[in-house]
Amino acid sequence: MALLEDLNWRHAVKAYDATKKVSKEDIDKIVEAARLAPTSSGLQPFQVLVVENQELKEKLVKGALNPECMRDCSHVLIFAGWDRYTAERIDKVYDYTTAERGLTQGRFNSYTDMLKKIYLAQPAEENFVHIARQTYIALGLSLAQAAELKVDSTPVEGFDNSVVDEILALDKLGLKSVSLMYVGYADTPNDWIAPMKKVRTPKAEFVLDFK
Repeated sequence: MALLEDLNWRHAVKAYDATKKVSKEDIDKIVEAARLAPTSSGLQPFQVLVVENQELKEKLVKGALNPECMRDCSHVLIFAGWDRYTAERIDKVYDYTTAERGLTQGRFNSYTDMLKKIYLAQPAEENFVHIARQTYIALGLSLAQAAELKVDSTPVEGFDNSVVDEILALDKLGLKSVSLMYVGYADTPNDWIAPMKKVRTPKAEFVLDFK
């Protein structure tokens, strides 16, 4: 029940205390939860960028719909997906996997050939839709890990992706931003949503039980 208690504890914080910083140890755990997230075919087609530098956060603020949160939070995590699947990226993942497992190189060739046949024939835009969905699994696990650590957080889609991508030169890394996660400690008096009752879809409406 501990995980459910942690999830009941968390909420999307609307104001952060700029004087409080999250420890490197806790940030590392939150990012590690994302690294351990399951992904389609185990490709893990994304990276997490950690922004703590205040000057850089100030630059990113112009693309945020909640600029005060971005400015005042301790860290901004950026979940950025590959711009598209490539044969080289697929091979790199599976070459590493076979090496780490002590298997013969090429052990998964039939499977990777199938992946290449599917993904490489798709337009980059279709690729990225699939890639972006994988990042949300990682975002969810990072939010849960932050809650377990009693670190406040906010999942964010309300930002200008082009601003983030340009400032961080993500195109040079072959990446495109998908979502953000603000991490820090709430400024409770100004976090207007904190005193409100947490509302979720009623269980009776949420679960459709086919027996």
